[in-house]
Amino acid sequence: MGGANQQERLSRTEASKYFLAGIIEGEGSFSVSIKKHPTAKFGYIVDPEFFIYQHKSGKSLLDMAKEIFGTGRIYSKSGNEDVLVFCIDSRRNLRERVKPFVEKYLLPFTAKRSTIKKFFEIVDALEKKEHHTKEGFARIIRMAYEMNPHSKGKPRKRALDEVLGRILRGHTPGTFQNGT
Repeated sequence: MGGANQQERLSRTEASKYFLAGIIEGEGSFSVSIKKHPTAKFGYIVDPEFFIYQHKSGKSLLDMAKEIFGTGRIYSKSGNEDVLVFCIDSRRNLRERVKPFVEKYLLPFTAKRSTIKKFFEIVDALEKKEHHTKEGFARIIRMAYEMNPHSKGKPRKRALDEVLGRILRGHTPGTFQNGT
């Protein structure tokens, strides 16, 4: 093999990162949950999370993800003990560990580009504390609903108008109207 080809070869570590990016493309999820919360300022909390799913026989792939990211946890999926989940939900780790990885190894190739970019816009907005104002919180909610409008997963529990109506008309922490 010539010298030029040797220089083009990836190190094992670098190859593992591209391999992990491929796993994320197929089995990864960038999710932003919007959860009702009685004591939250606007009645809801926004919870960004990054997941990788694998059958339990592929646990070594999730262990590799945990090693590469240097954070995260692995647990059995609720309702399906044969599926394991690797999760990172710390906004700091999403911003400092997942985002640079994704920008380098996944974004140049992914079909999930718009969803991933919107996900990190939300993480960045939360870090800038934009969710502390009604307008900022509403903007973050709108972005979350735009992330993956034609998702193969289940639809959101609440319509966007319902959530925005509650935020923009005001919310008294500790109370929910109509018991919902």
